[in-house]
Amino acid sequence: MIKHADASLTTVPIHITDAIAPKSAGGIHDYYSNGDYWWPNPGTVDGLPYIRRDGESNPDNFDSHRMALRTARTHIAHLAAAYRVTGKEAYAEKAVQLLREFFLDEATRMNPHLLYAQAIPGICSGRGIGIIDTLHLIDVPAAVEALKPSPALTAAIYEGLKLWFSDYLTWMSTHENGIEEMNADNNHGVCWFVQAAAFAWFTGNEQMLSFCRARYKESLLPGQMAQDGSFPRELARTKPYGYAIFVLDNMVTLCHILSTPEDNLWSYTLPDGRGIRQGLSFLVPYLENKAAWPYPPDVEHDEGWPAKMPALLFAGLALHEPAYIELWQSLDPDPVDPEVRRNIAIRQPLLWL
Repeated sequence: MIKHADASLTTVPIHITDAIAPKSAGGIHDYYSNGDYWWPNPGTVDGLPYIRRDGESNPDNFDSHRMALRTARTHIAHLAAAYRVTGKEAYAEKAVQLLREFFLDEATRMNPHLLYAQAIPGICSGRGIGIIDTLHLIDVPAAVEALKPSPALTAAIYEGLKLWFSDYLTWMSTHENGIEEMNADNNHGVCWFVQAAAFAWFTGNEQMLSFCRARYKESLLPGQMAQDGSFPRELARTKPYGYAIFVLDNMVTLCHILSTPEDNLWSYTLPDGRGIRQGLSFLVPYLENKAAWPYPPDVEHDEGWPAKMPALLFAGLALHEPAYIELWQSLDPDPVDPEVRRNIAIRQPLLWL
């Protein structure tokens, strides 16, 4: 943790405005990305409209804003976690600088919406599915709360950050793109609720927190988990191992954020027994022994899994399963594969404990 934070002390501030997206329908403060699995059409002169190749990421797509967002989040999380452990003000001061310049300063801030995320050239300027791009921002509210004892986090900056996340939560829960993503019946719907829960927790939106708890019980769990604890829609993809890990990691994160003494999602089960324990019981054996995985290998990035995802730590603590924590401790904390890193939403789980 200290090693990462010390490296983050020397980073230059990251801004969404540092890279101009030439195909974006928005302005310099508007986040833009392309759909991962969309490629130029070989049957047309200009390559439009793009065509889909599931599981195959196009390396020529615009991803500068995605990388800026993830990089800023990572540095902020490292610095806040180290500040929480050491109390060293230099960590807090650097984290607050990064927060202020990425989210608040008029010249460099990112606007709190995702109108132009995962655009497809020749088809659309942005999609609801693109809201998954901000999944990494769930670390930021936890980091901000860890920084509260520091004089560097002034009341004005703290309230400004709460307003940014409140505005973004309003957008993603009222705009048609957000509503479409909320109702997705696969990992995208799960990740919408993870974001909504994290941002609602930070901004004190109890109505949204209650809504997320209800949808976990009434939609996400019964609609996506099979009787054996698997997630069939993820297993049907061309990267079943990575997607199975990804969706369970986020379902566990939902339980971690939303559970209260009065409404404990860790122990909640459907009448047929489906619950988060069932999901863990299905997948953990294949994290312990990947060779036993009974489904096809992932078409890309298979060698990068498994890695140290926070689900094992959170579930091990909440469910009193020390074997989960031991497995978490044994896995790679710093995977180098870019897709594996992208699919682990929480960089510093200490901030969440």
